[in-house]
Amino acid sequence: MTKHTHEHKPPLKRVIVIVLDGAGVGELPDAGKYGDRGANTLKNVLRKHGPLQIKNLNALGLAHIVGLPEAEAAENLNGRYYGRMSPKSPGKDTTSGHWELAGLIMDKPFPVYPGGFPPQIIEAFESSIGRPSLGNIAASGTEIINDLGSKHLKTGFPIVYTSADSVFQIAAHEKVAPNEMLYEWCNKARKILSGEHAVGRVIARPFKGEEGAFVRTAGRHDYSLDPPGKTLLDLVSDAGYPVAVIGKVSDIFAHRGITEHRPAANNDEIAEQLISLAADIPAGMLWATFGDFDTIYGHRNDSEGFAQALERFDLKLAKILAALGEQDLLFITADHGCDPTFPTTDHTREYVPIIAWGHSLPYDVNLGTRNSYADLSASAAYWLELEPPQNGSSFISL
Repeated sequence: MTKHTHEHKPPLKRVIVIVLDGAGVGELPDAGKYGDRGANTLKNVLRKHGPLQIKNLNALGLAHIVGLPEAEAAENLNGRYYGRMSPKSPGKDTTSGHWELAGLIMDKPFPVYPGGFPPQIIEAFESSIGRPSLGNIAASGTEIINDLGSKHLKTGFPIVYTSADSVFQIAAHEKVAPNEMLYEWCNKARKILSGEHAVGRVIARPFKGEEGAFVRTAGRHDYSLDPPGKTLLDLVSDAGYPVAVIGKVSDIFAHRGITEHRPAANNDEIAEQLISLAADIPAGMLWATFGDFDTIYGHRNDSEGFAQALERFDLKLAKILAALGEQDLLFITADHGCDPTFPTTDHTREYVPIIAWGHSLPYDVNLGTRNSYADLSASAAYWLELEPPQNGSSFISL
């Protein structure tokens, strides 16, 4: 990649954040409170299906992080920092995980509803949309549309469900509720779900197809709470830098602090958009969350699919690394665990990996265990020469 410089100014700096959604690296000390003792997403996948062709991840230190042999690693990349991070926020939610990576620590977890939502919430929602609803249980999204899809088509009533996450999900067939109608229902639900019932996300889950062959479409849309303080995205954009994000990242941060958003339906599209952005935007921050690890493989206990997705990502990572210039700093991390070898289909309370790499980093550093995901945001701010965020401490030293 061409370096963008000005004659009397230092080179423009850039950070690239990659989140491998759900790719945890071992149970946290409090995992037992969450029923997650024994979870270790990446290590369990690699043990069960390895050795995998992930030489680029291993060259950046992944094998060291998970404590497995590095036999298939490419030559180690100098200037790599690798270790793991522990969350300070409670819970194991996508939103709180991403917010902490961006420098915001939650005092209490978002509410969850393993037994379904209370009557006052469901009644208010049904009143706002003018029709009853189906479901109101914790369920797999693919299973519930198979179970209730036919009844939904006959009645026109939306399917409401949740999971171990703090989410209020609304599934509707595109013939019953075109996306705009479904999104309107979600906006109404988002207004109702406040105060003690302020779930992290309301999620639109459109689907299509015939009975026995229902499939979810790419029209998913997430309605997050507004982050309760400044995030790394705000700090970078307030400093006049571009902040470009891909896929659901924009929704997670309630579209705040973002100067460009590119949609993408799956990991391969996310990778291609990131490579494209790397060519288009020479400074500031790029953020891509690779969601398939979580939604398609982790939540469906598909450890083989998870393993294959890691190999496909590693091939894309070679292209991403090739697109980085001297003033770039790459971070690879996760937001929580989602162990596909575990008995449940829920997120798992785990450490997350932290990898940082750049051409101009002079050291090869084992970071050990960092005590907050927010150390990523502090390190990114340090690299971009910004004021540090309210939480976290930088592990980058020049």
